[in-house]
Amino acid sequence: MEIAWWRSAVIYQVYVRSFADGNGDGTGDLAGVRTRLRYLADLGVDALWFSPWYPSPMADGGYDVADYRDVDPAYGTLEEAERLIAEARDVGLRTIVDIVPNHVSDQHAWFQAALDAAPGSPARQRFWFRPGRGPGGAEPPNDWSSIFGGSAWTRTKNADGTPGEWYLHLFAPEQPDLNWTHPLVWHEHEQILRFWFDRGAAGVRIDSAGLLAKHADLPEVDPAHAPGQHVHTDRDEVHDIYRSWRRLADGYPEPRALIGEIWLPDLERLARYLRPGELHTVFNFDFLACPWEPDRLRASIERSLHFHEQVDAPATWVLSNHDVTRPVTRYGRADTSFAFETKRAGTASDLVLGERRARAAALLMLALPGSAYIYQGEELGLPEVEDIAPDRIQDPMHFRSGGVDPGRDGSRVPLPWSGAAPPYGFGATGDTWLPQPTTWADLTVEAQQRNPASTLRLYRDALRVRKAEPALGDGTLTWLDAPADVLAFRRGDDVACVVNLSAGPVGLPQHEEVLLASADLDDGRLGSDAAVWLRLTTTDKGWSTR
Repeated sequence: MEIAWWRSAVIYQVYVRSFADGNGDGTGDLAGVRTRLRYLADLGVDALWFSPWYPSPMADGGYDVADYRDVDPAYGTLEEAERLIAEARDVGLRTIVDIVPNHVSDQHAWFQAALDAAPGSPARQRFWFRPGRGPGGAEPPNDWSSIFGGSAWTRTKNADGTPGEWYLHLFAPEQPDLNWTHPLVWHEHEQILRFWFDRGAAGVRIDSAGLLAKHADLPEVDPAHAPGQHVHTDRDEVHDIYRSWRRLADGYPEPRALIGEIWLPDLERLARYLRPGELHTVFNFDFLACPWEPDRLRASIERSLHFHEQVDAPATWVLSNHDVTRPVTRYGRADTSFAFETKRAGTASDLVLGERRARAAALLMLALPGSAYIYQGEELGLPEVEDIAPDRIQDPMHFRSGGVDPGRDGSRVPLPWSGAAPPYGFGATGDTWLPQPTTWADLTVEAQQRNPASTLRLYRDALRVRKAEPALGDGTLTWLDAPADVLAFRRGDDVACVVNLSAGPVGLPQHEEVLLASADLDDGRLGSDAAVWLRLTTTDKGWSTR
């Protein structure tokens, strides 16, 4: 058995609420996932990463966890999760569960006990409770901002109804931050890891992994802070937590994988999380956010590979997830990069162009060294849903921004499986929890399985070729000399990926075989915004000028 399976794995993100509905109530659940395991196995992925399935009030799509040792009744039961993990493994799919260690739900037993306790009590020391500033403590303890907008502090009420202390939440007020200087917080999370590892989970994806450690004095943010000394992001002491988790993960006969979600622009700092004895992989947001521009893409790839090589860790590649605008929509815009700060409703997108680029980006991503992530619906070429009625929007990012940010619901709309109209075989007997567009009939799994030129068929073929070619997956990359605005590299001795980001068609390197193309070649030439995998000739004869 290959122990370091994560080095080359293709991992599929299942956003349970929107994947498949097994009981007809309009919300995806574990029963629905179990009925679609064969689809996932046939797609060709190696593992499934599940968004949080724990009991939650859903103030932030399940990332406000009330109990880590159970399953939300909307999704099923703990026993069903155990069956799902086992059944997935039976068809060759490992399971990765989501852990949210920075915060809990305000309905979590710990936080409810803290609210009932007096200031300074042991129950409150597991969180960040502080008195306010100014007359009567009416101002927050500091000026930290929530990632979701507004203040990072919310004031409590005392038992007699008078204003009380404030508590810290880097996300929504319903998500109070844990105090990782408290030994019970450490112990609790190690027990949570064991709970799921003992039930067969092959690894954990760690949400907001760079935020756990805070400066004990909670000072104001210093823009000139030294690396590792930000008051709440990427502090050096966070690495002690992951070294402890790594020792735990390595104690299993098949070591469990630790995968960090860490948004850092400094790739040298990011690589520190991958040093021996810490995390196995981290998400590559630099590549995800990169615009569809040849120089920027090549620079992102080279930086990623360089810093991962320094710590002997595999790079990871990802185009989308449940938080970001879907590639088909993003790549059809004038600005093809991604940033939360610039996301706005009403931004125009050429979806035909976006689909062509997204298909090419998929072949680029899956040809790069390391592991890759596919967010559900990406393999169907789904666009972002940008016309959700205001009364159906649920994402707190939208509300906390005063409506300026359209939110993330557009990437979370339930998948279309079959049929010509909503709910497209999702399983709902009525409306789905988020409305599906009436224009998705040609994007269903059923329709795309019949269409040899569909995006679903492209992803299946790409994953089949990737498994069949030893050069793909983990390993090295060699850049090829190529025409302007063309990315071209070799994997191993004879497999090459060519991506044309120029305005017109280009010729190709001398080759024996076309393994796969994102768009039809025209007289042997690769069109604009397209990608191809080639079997090179054994004797390099250079680039064709046809």
